[in-house]
Amino acid sequence: CLAARITVENPDDAFKPTSGKIERIKFQSSVACWGYFSVWTHAAIHEFADSQFGHLFARGEDREEARKTLVLALQNLDVVGEIRTP
Repeated sequence: CLAARITVENPDDAFKPTSGKIERIKFQSSVACWGYFSVWTHAAIHEFADSQFGHLFARGEDREEARKTLVLALQNLDVVGEIRTP
């Protein structure tokens, strides 16, 4: 099983946490990949909150299959809002 942390950090400011509204989170779980998020649609990441607001987990027959599953899930993850995540 592999995991990815979903965070709101600004790469142009030494990866410091950022805050703002989240309008939409689009993620589709599957048998091989699942996730959870600590914010809802139309919520916000508070300026004093931890920058991590979600996790994705993937599994496979071996590490490479789990990695490919996780990469695909990350490519299909869509977070829309005031936060800047290039």
